[in-house]
Amino acid sequence: VEVAATPSQRERGLMERRQLPANGGMLFVFERADRHCFWMRNTRLPLSIAFIDAHGRIAKLADMQPQSDTLHCADTDVRYALEMAQGEFAQRSIATGAQVTGLPK
Repeated sequence: VEVAATPSQRERGLMERRQLPANGGMLFVFERADRHCFWMRNTRLPLSIAFIDAHGRIAKLADMQPQSDTLHCADTDVRYALEMAQGEFAQRSIATGAQVTGLPK
């Protein structure tokens, strides 16, 4: 997956993309844990998001619809968010509470 670690990279995210590579996505890395929120303005692809805490545990999963201003927010403080094609987490039987390894610090 691509990494979005700077404010400008996180702001741009996957906007205007018409497709994702197989197994592709974007990992958002935040300087500090917080209840981060995402929307899908100018994002053409249906995506699923995993909100991941500082210990690498998936705290919440959500499906997001294209071109929507609906906010999808973490229910607890998270340090990371991983966006993939909608349904990828379910297809891989990845659920809330799963542990993610290899995250950047």
